Amino acid sequence: MSNAASGMAVNDDCKLKFLELKAKRTYRFIIFKIDEKQKQVIVDKLGEPTLGYEDFAASLPADECRYAIYDFDFVTEENCQKSKIFFIAWSPDIARVRNKMLYASSKDRFKRVLDGIQVELQATDPTEMGLDVIRSRAN
Repeated sequence: MSNAASGMAVNDDCKLKFLELKAKRTYRFIIFKIDEKQKQVIVDKLGEPTLGYEDFAASLPADECRYAIYDFDFVTEENCQKSKIFFIAWSPDIARVRNKMLYASSKDRFKRVLDGIQVELQATDPTEMGLDVIRSRAN
């Protein structure tokens, strides 16, 4: 397990599931959370490849921070099928200050463990990570 700057380790399963998403497209999304008792980042939820963006957005808690990976498929203007891996730092306005600080201080170290992130977003409410935002950032 790697030690993060905030003292948060990263559970090996986080990297394993990310590699499965990246290489095998086993998941559409992965949501990670910090387990404060174990002092590590762990996998919270896995989204099947058949699930859409709305399912992903609905999987994020309204009042707690999370890290998330979303594999976004799209078609370019040249009619090419592409995909981009998004890292989303979800930090809702109504989350506890301590929760926000913990996630903010652990984010960069956690991101370094996940090699292959193409786009990063920071969101404090659903409009900051809506499908229109995702589409515009993918191109």
